[in-house]
Amino acid sequence: MNATRSIKPLNRPPLLHVTVQESLRDYIESNGLRAGDPLPPETFLAQQLGVGRNSVREAIKALESLGILETRRGVGVFVKEFSFQPLLDNLAYGLGDSLRDIEELREIRRVLETGLIGKTIAQISEADIAELRAVTERMRRRAERNESFVEEDQQFHELLFRCQNNRMLNGLIEVFWRAFYKASDFANLTNADPLSTWRDHHEIVEAIVARDVEKARTRLDEHYEGIKQVIDRNKQTFTT
Repeated sequence: MNATRSIKPLNRPPLLHVTVQESLRDYIESNGLRAGDPLPPETFLAQQLGVGRNSVREAIKALESLGILETRRGVGVFVKEFSFQPLLDNLAYGLGDSLRDIEELREIRRVLETGLIGKTIAQISEADIAELRAVTERMRRRAERNESFVEEDQQFHELLFRCQNNRMLNGLIEVFWRAFYKASDFANLTNADPLSTWRDHHEIVEAIVARDVEKARTRLDEHYEGIKQVIDRNKQTFTT
């Protein structure tokens, strides 16, 4: 006699408000709604979907938390302009303090920035260069006092690519930055040698001023290689 196979348990059907969320997403997509376009009133949506208003309200709140919808008090519910903010708010918490995740983020940032620095050199203005110099000067003063300069570090990398006027790129840089530094107390690790970190940024600026794409790319690559070495040292600390 053949062995009897066990019966697989039934998958639970999705919660009603989750199904409503999917229906609202489909409505937005099928009607070609864009940022700023209104949704029909809750009562109408509830009638069309055959559910209670509470289910519609829960679905709307969930889509608000994802940055898809926004409620304007006394006016209605509208499609929200795309933003990375919900991802920024939640990404770092999922990473915890995993050095492996931090290393993966470092590699993504390295590839992103070294790949696009050439376009920056072709487009950057003297005003942006002046701002980069000012930021690196603040870094130098802090480094000489053996102080961390995380805020200036973030400003530097944002300034590098501001001239490209690419909102998606700017959002990605902020996502990777915020996740990288919030994933653990990693700001203290990357600035373990403030003068060396300042020097990396200073030399990147000098390569940009010289309009030397290869040198700028090499300096960026070396900067991220230095961060990798710090990560590797701390991996050894945690495993010994």
